[in-house]
Amino acid sequence: MIQHFLDFLMEFGALGLFIHAFIDAVIFPIPALFLQIPLSLVNPSNALWLATVGFIGCLLGTPVGYWIGRSLGNAVLYKILKKSWVESATKLFERNGETAILLGSFTPIPFKVFTILSGTLKFPLWRLIAYAAIGRAVKFYVVGLLFYLYGRSAEGMMKNVSLYIFAIAVPLVLVFLWVRRRIRRKRQLKQEEQEQGQKTETL
Repeated sequence: MIQHFLDFLMEFGALGLFIHAFIDAVIFPIPALFLQIPLSLVNPSNALWLATVGFIGCLLGTPVGYWIGRSLGNAVLYKILKKSWVESATKLFERNGETAILLGSFTPIPFKVFTILSGTLKFPLWRLIAYAAIGRAVKFYVVGLLFYLYGRSAEGMMKNVSLYIFAIAVPLVLVFLWVRRRIRRKRQLKQEEQEQGQKTETL
């Protein structure tokens, strides 16, 4: 049934990918990558345009998934997705919500797990969209760029596409963590200076 639906979406080309990417961030169990690849294979010169369409569709679907989680709670995840996916995503969130979203954008775990879980845990929506934009851009555009540069021969590279994405994802996450640590450290120092200044004034 799902395959028939994917075939149906493929008939609509870029619009079908947009719909797939949108519902991928909301409830659909099959990642948009499974439609992006065959569509890019049909016409590699449109691969970057398809990546853009998929990226926009995913971003627009992200707040919808978020509000599903916010309204219905965590129980909805266990009804529509594998227990192992939900538990893995929850563990990532418990360690660090921002990093979880970035890593979740690159892992095989469906992205809807992170959008719904963000709503359930009341993670700030603007942060979800910001971090999702970074992660999903990498995922869509790595595939698009490979097809645009190498044409149909890029189909053979799709077996290792997760490796390419991971190679880009890890440096991005590390840079993000380093920048965030510096910003937080500066804020902490500034706050300590202000508190020290207030104590001096009272004396």
